[in-house]
Amino acid sequence: MRTCGDTSAEVSASTGTGAADTAVPGSGTVRPRPYEGTWRFTAPVRDSSVPRARRTVRDVIGRAGVPVPGELMHALLLVLTELVTNAVRHAALLSPEVGVEIRVGADQVRVGVEDGHPYRPAALAADPAHEHTGGRGLLLVRAVTAEAGGSCGVERTASGGKVVWAVLPLPPLPSGPSPAR
Repeated sequence: MRTCGDTSAEVSASTGTGAADTAVPGSGTVRPRPYEGTWRFTAPVRDSSVPRARRTVRDVIGRAGVPVPGELMHALLLVLTELVTNAVRHAALLSPEVGVEIRVGADQVRVGVEDGHPYRPAALAADPAHEHTGGRGLLLVRAVTAEAGGSCGVERTASGGKVVWAVLPLPPLPSGPSPAR
């Protein structure tokens, strides 16, 4: 596990976990793409964890060679910023750390932020037309993921906390040259 406050630690990774497989032309076999995998790290519930989480996710995606174009990377990092910020602001009393998970499949990237607080934010299901006194960050998460063709939500954890997540689709990889006719 990597703690965002400890830049000497490594991000724990497992590749191919739950990833979609791709056909190997002419071989009849299926294998994951080289960039597929799951990476996790933890961060203390401090404001300084937000930019560190952004840098860590950007670094992991870059080192793994995930084909994330610039606009999608900006959307992903904006979503991550909102999710980590919310966890830092609202879960600190019950959760000294937040967990961040990046899960990359052949055609999507999922980022999730886990904390130990049982409160499930209603803003992800709220109607943005109604007036709210808070929760705009999660409404932004919902809008950004919808605009990108993705989805977001919240799940309970076995320990009573929650994971707030967003999935963004990756653009299709360019196909190889067509066989000559």
